[in-house]
Amino acid sequence: MAELELLEQIKKEAAKKKKTVVLPESHDERVLRAAEILTKEGVVKVVTIGNEEKVRADAESWGVDLQGVRIIDPEKSDKLSDFTNIYYNARKHKGVDIEKARETMKWDLFFGAMMVREGMADGFVAGSYASTGDVLRASIQCVGMPEGTSVVSSFFLMIFPETKYAFADCAVVPNPDANQLADIAITTADNYKALTGEEPYVAMLSFSTKGSAKHELVDKVLEATKIAQEKRPDLKIDGEMQFDAAIIDKIGKKKAPESDVAGKANVLVFPDLQAGNIGYKIAQRLGGAEAVGPVVQGLKKPLFDLSRGCSVDDIVNTSAISALMAK
Repeated sequence: MAELELLEQIKKEAAKKKKTVVLPESHDERVLRAAEILTKEGVVKVVTIGNEEKVRADAESWGVDLQGVRIIDPEKSDKLSDFTNIYYNARKHKGVDIEKARETMKWDLFFGAMMVREGMADGFVAGSYASTGDVLRASIQCVGMPEGTSVVSSFFLMIFPETKYAFADCAVVPNPDANQLADIAITTADNYKALTGEEPYVAMLSFSTKGSAKHELVDKVLEATKIAQEKRPDLKIDGEMQFDAAIIDKIGKKKAPESDVAGKANVLVFPDLQAGNIGYKIAQRLGGAEAVGPVVQGLKKPLFDLSRGCSVDDIVNTSAISALMAK
């Protein structure tokens, strides 16, 4: 399926779910333009955070129509007190007092994340202005991870004219241990299926294929593969595997003839962040892939981080993905 076809399909499927997504950074022109598109196309219902008078004035100066977009000012919201108490009770063991909790809840990122926690919104997309650290901090502290998940990670949906892959983790975890790498593989596989409807074939990447090299770095990938297979025997996960053996049928059959993943992998799990980040950028810049993401995963609900260099279309597409992945 071509790039535009897949993205349009994701938006159409998201529209059927009629979800609400928070776009907190209302001071960013790109966010308000994305809010207009999402609302007019009916992809999601949009909530943005900020002083309503200023947001509307900015929108008018930028020629953006915010009809149908809900604007919430934390300072004036009747939820500020409730959110403050929830956050205080969750973080007081970390030394947060009630005043600190109240000030934190006035921050657009934290107020928006708390809306998702409390079921007032289904998803959250931020990071066009804020750092990844701030977005993840708000997400983890307000929403948290489900039981049994050891790490918050990310993946990119890499879309080529004739095919698509999930690359993980390319943006969050610098050097995952074997347990974390296994969880990254499992979560990415589930999310790939949720977004594309296709069965995931997960390759645990390395510079070795099935014992062709011996090294402690290979050992980590082998251990992660075993853990992932034991946790989720229903998934097709195999490794360790070189990139070419994972995606090229002829090479896969030669290097790993017994594997049901080799040669047809569509979920590619890199052993660390250096490899993942380099790999996705090569695929994007030299291979011409459309890189959709990073899609943050491993949280109880879909709260996603954008690149600060993102486009309006990136915000629209990520919001649609957020809605599609919401329960």
